[in-house]
Amino acid sequence: MKLIIRSVTAIAVLGLSVLAQAEVAVIVSAGSVAAPSKAEAANIFLGKNKSFQGIDQKDWNPVKEKFYSEVTSKSEAQLKSYWSGLIFTGKGQPLPAEADDAAVVAKVANNPSAIGYVDSAAVDESVKVLFTLP
Repeated sequence: MKLIIRSVTAIAVLGLSVLAQAEVAVIVSAGSVAAPSKAEAANIFLGKNKSFQGIDQKDWNPVKEKFYSEVTSKSEAQLKSYWSGLIFTGKGQPLPAEADDAAVVAKVANNPSAIGYVDSAAVDESVKVLFTLP
């Protein structure tokens, strides 16, 4: 019985480490001619740059965590605090958010002025990758 529990625990830990190793792709529509840099993407997702419409992910997940920590250097708590301040002062509203990678890809693919981020496994020919976060 203990062997079974240990085996299940080991498999769960391996599964979580694989999720944590997901590569994040920052994407735009395949027809988009502009290619924002990493710094420009940070400003778009912080509402400071309106040249593109940022498409966020609804729930805090490993992809969202990696994107925000690598691109904007903000944690979940810092991001919530940041947006709370902008909302309170009337200076900004959070970006529109989609439920999952497939929804983000679909939204970005259909809008040449949209930018999003997804697990690189969700990328298809309808979008192009600007850069990846390993």
